[in-house]
This record gives sequence, structure tokens and C-alpha cells, in this order.
Amino acid sequence: MLVHADGRTVGTIGGGATEHDAVGKAQTAIRTGRAELLHYDLDTGRAGGEGGLCGGRMDVFVDPLDTPPSLFVAGAGHVGQQLAALAATVGFAVHVVDDREAFANAGRFPSAASIAVADIASHLRSAPITSSAYVVVVTRGHADDLAAMRALAGREAKYIGMIGSKAKVAQIVDALALEGVAPDWLRRVRAPIGLRIGAVSPAEIAVSIVAELVAVRRGEATDASAAMSMSGR
Repeated sequence: MLVHADGRTVGTIGGGATEHDAVGKAQTAIRTGRAELLHYDLDTGRAGGEGGLCGGRMDVFVDPLDTPPSLFVAGAGHVGQQLAALAATVGFAVHVVDDREAFANAGRFPSAASIAVADIASHLRSAPITSSAYVVVVTRGHADDLAAMRALAGREAKYIGMIGSKAKVAQIVDALALEGVAPDWLRRVRAPIGLRIGAVSPAEIAVSIVAELVAVRRGEATDASAAMSMSGR
């Protein structure tokens, strides 16, 4: 039986309470990416007596089909290059955008699913950023970061993060707030970005960011418990 994230199914494992429970567990597996072996006793006393019970036992293996999530990397500098390479190795489909062809090219990003040489903000406005997508803003400067965040404002991506010091983050969040960007959206943005591992070099910073991406993808980090808000930690 194939189970979609919204609960739609194709095929059946017998119907009834057992199937209903298995569908719910499959939806959980889609969110977490974790497989699970379920065990059901098919007798009236254990299954609630909803009919179709033939006795015995049924095992159901729930195996999520892990399609690569899209990661949009805004900025093709040193951190963006290291980030794209590492993210691809852990299963992200990486899409890079930068306005400098000398930086945004296949030679520097051989594992990228797509590379765009374009104005970053304009590209982000039209990019297919869905609720399951991840976006990392690592441009070369404050003005470009602000323009990128302005273009992303209100988008319901699964993850939006921006690199920068607490001072820069505060300046950008203040500017966006003055422009009318919703406070609830700003609080969902992770900035300063990445897990706290003492990262210094571009490669180390990439490790900290990808670790956070994986944590969000696998359900180990949430906005309430582990997010780094735009107003600082």
C-alpha cells in the first residue's frame, strides 16, 4: 500500500482499524524519514472489534520513500560552495543562485542540481520554493542578504536560514519589520545560521549549517526548541 503525506492511499493491507493505524504511522515516517516495523494482533479484543478480523498476527513494514528535498543556496561564495558540496552528499537536491558567473558555475558546483546566474532576489521571487524546501542565504554582503530576505518574506519553506553576526541579523530584521514583514515569519527564520560547534572556516561553517538542515529534516530540531531566531539566541 502506498501512503501519501496527506493520508491518501493506493492499495490496501486489509482495511479496518489496523490499516487506519498503519496509515497514521506511515505519515509519521514520511515526516521523520524513519522506517518502522509494526506488529498487529488480529483478534477482536486487541483490535477494537471493528470487523474483518480473522485472528492471527500481521507485521507491517513502513518504509518512507525518501525523495531528495530541494535546498536553495543564495550565494556562491566560499561558504556556499562548501555547503552545496556537503548537502548533496546527505541527500539534498541543491539549487545555487548568484549574480557572478565566475562563482556560479559547474566547475565550482559539480554536484548541484541547478545553477543560475541571475540577480539573487529576482531569482528567489520566482523560484519554486515549496513548503518542503530549504533555503540558505549566504550572499557576499549585507545589502544582498537584505534583498534576498526581502524576496523570501512570507514564503512558507520548511527551513530558511541566513548567515551573519548577531549585529547584522538585528539590522536586517529591524529593516524587514519596518517594511511590514510579519513578526511570526521572522521568528521562524534561523539566524545566525547553523549549530553551535565553534565553526570558523568555510568548511566548518558548512558542517554546522548542514547539521542543522539534517536535524530539521529528521525532526530533531523545531522552531520552539532548537531554532536560532533572527533576534538572536
